[in-house]
Amino acid sequence: MSKFSTWVGAARLRTLPLSISGIIVGSSIAAQQGQFNLAIFSLALGTTLGLQILSNFANDYGDGVKGTDNEDRIGPIRALQSGIITQKEMLRAMVITAIATFILAVLLIYASFEDENWLAALVFLILGIGAIVAAIKYTVGNSAYGYRGRGDIFVFIFFGLVAVYGSYFLYTHNHNFVSFFPAVAIGFLSVAVLNLNNLRDRISDAKAGKNTLVVKLGERKAKNYHYLLIIGALFFMMIYSAMVSRELDDYMYLVGFIPLIFHLIRVGKNENPKDLDPELKIVALSTFGISILFAIGLVL
Repeated sequence: MSKFSTWVGAARLRTLPLSISGIIVGSSIAAQQGQFNLAIFSLALGTTLGLQILSNFANDYGDGVKGTDNEDRIGPIRALQSGIITQKEMLRAMVITAIATFILAVLLIYASFEDENWLAALVFLILGIGAIVAAIKYTVGNSAYGYRGRGDIFVFIFFGLVAVYGSYFLYTHNHNFVSFFPAVAIGFLSVAVLNLNNLRDRISDAKAGKNTLVVKLGERKAKNYHYLLIIGALFFMMIYSAMVSRELDDYMYLVGFIPLIFHLIRVGKNENPKDLDPELKIVALSTFGISILFAIGLVL
């Protein structure tokens, strides 16, 4: 494997469509109200992608340094685990990505608020810094919260609530509490991907002392939790549609939940953690598809 392809693998491209789903949903709600702005949309996408790639690099670095990525792990071989990329190189990549993400976040805040509403701008700046720190601290350091079963909280807040509700506010500078429902839905689906990843790695994580929520709950309860996340996402999306939708095409996103129903059946029957790896792509791409169909339904 070449060094370039190893870096591409470390960025985990299959996670990127999932990461921008919240931005698409929040932006589509704003667009329906005539508040869309291409500069804000582009910078929001860039910031979110930066956070996701930073989180992926940090996860590779943290798990690699701690020895969690070892021969017991089921998923793809990670960059540090392969030996092709050194700890120093990955740390440098994390620093560069964090700086680039911070610059994009500052430009996003300026594009939204310019010289107005300094309080809101300050809040988003704090959120941006918090998101960067949280992306790194998931597995890096002695106090890594991913090793204490708190990773789900980070994903739900930043890739659900902040991505959807926050991006909507950046366009409109107004609160629309109804948009809280799709924000929760996207947050649940994003957490479902993390939960599925941790289900796959449950045995190796437990051996390495990585006490994810799945390790704490056990396989059966973690699967029940997974069902609640997927079904809960459908429930909250339907609540939003019932409250604001007037056209039948506003519900076209329901098509995106069809693969997830079959996915839940397979997860329920699963006995080999290795077979859960392809399911990660299904949930991630289904979430992306749901966000696209949701956006199309709103703006048509």
